[in-house]
Amino acid sequence: MRAPRSSPAEPCVAAQDDAAGADRRGLLGRRSFLYAGGAAAALVAGFPLVQTFGARDEARPWRPGPYGPLRPDPDGRLDLPEGFSYRVLSRTGTTMSDGLRVPARPDGMACFTLPDGSLALLRNHENPAHVGLLGPWTDGVAPESYSREGMGGVTRVVLDAATLEVRSCNLVLGGTTLNCAGGPSPWGWLTCEEDYDARHGLVFACDPTAARIAPPQPIRGYGRFRHEAACVDPRTSIAYLTEDREDSCLYRFVPHDPARPFDGELQALAIRGRPRARTGTGLRAGERLEIAWVPVRDPDPGDDVLRHLAQQDGAASFVRGEGMAFDPERGAVVFAASAGGPNANGQLFRVEPEGDGGELVLLAQSEGSADFDMPDNLVVAPNGVVFFCEDGRDRNYVRAIGTDGRVFDFARNTLSRSELAGVCFSPDGRAMFVSLQTDGLTLAITGPFAHA
Repeated sequence: MRAPRSSPAEPCVAAQDDAAGADRRGLLGRRSFLYAGGAAAALVAGFPLVQTFGARDEARPWRPGPYGPLRPDPDGRLDLPEGFSYRVLSRTGTTMSDGLRVPARPDGMACFTLPDGSLALLRNHENPAHVGLLGPWTDGVAPESYSREGMGGVTRVVLDAATLEVRSCNLVLGGTTLNCAGGPSPWGWLTCEEDYDARHGLVFACDPTAARIAPPQPIRGYGRFRHEAACVDPRTSIAYLTEDREDSCLYRFVPHDPARPFDGELQALAIRGRPRARTGTGLRAGERLEIAWVPVRDPDPGDDVLRHLAQQDGAASFVRGEGMAFDPERGAVVFAASAGGPNANGQLFRVEPEGDGGELVLLAQSEGSADFDMPDNLVVAPNGVVFFCEDGRDRNYVRAIGTDGRVFDFARNTLSRSELAGVCFSPDGRAMFVSLQTDGLTLAITGPFAHA
């Protein structure tokens, strides 16, 4: 068969040409963006801040999995195994159905089935405050926005379930900042602010049926800190939450009554017999640790110290908790500690909760970037394979852990050094969605996923 090839652009994509898109490819990667003092000025000036490339990285050989080796993409965006293809659904800066523009830096995503059978892709945008070039606004800020300074938020892309053609796209949440990851829930999309100041650092619930920007719905019981991702056990309404800090905690929110999911207690994971344990080093892949959950004294203590208070009470720490997903077959939670492990290249954990305890399992850890490098957004596929995006120091992949525990390559960003983000599946498992974050592209991938 021919190598994977992209499909023509969809209606919400075609408003701008590739020349304009090339300028946007200069947007900074996450780590540089947050700490470079001149970033805003450079963006406004239109200067490219990330170098794109076409050459392959021979230092990181591909590791074929059940789908076979990756094939070069003739369009130079995303290499995939034979039999898989992608289409571009959305580009940063193009005009949406509501007249606003697609914000930059697409990140965490989830896909929902709407009442009419179509699909709604809810998508975060990891933009900071005040940098207007990155936001959706063309003139003024909608009164429904959470704040005037926030340039992040959530957009919705509505797709035909059979063809994946774009029907419409619109802003759902505005005025938030650094909307990084999140997760699906019985109440819709949960979007997380990876930020902390007097107003920000919250989780918001978003309605997949919202055809225009809606008033914000913050979930204050989930705490205020630098949130990264969330997932929910639909049987119990217990929510699990990661925190993107070098000394982060792993949290859960336990409702007093599952019918009232936002009224309950925030707790942090602790390892039995090892108070204030540090999990970044000293563990072996496959190791199991008994856990407990310690109550968090105050979900909003007024400063960015929630993790410190929890650790004083015995909570364990993780090195940059990031992507997270619920595994319905196991009733478990999989999450990434993106800078854990012996060389700070990342770890993947599974929490197997049982009442007030359970076990923490180290699924895999990277011994170096050739294994995997800084895992971020992740998803558990219907067949049990865990797919995860890299946000690494070099060229980034979507990698996967098969049900046999082996890590393999699934996709590779050949367009730039941008992280891959937002990996998720359609409810029927037929399509995978992923974004090339700083390139501003959101893609739909189809192929024989069930063969793994």
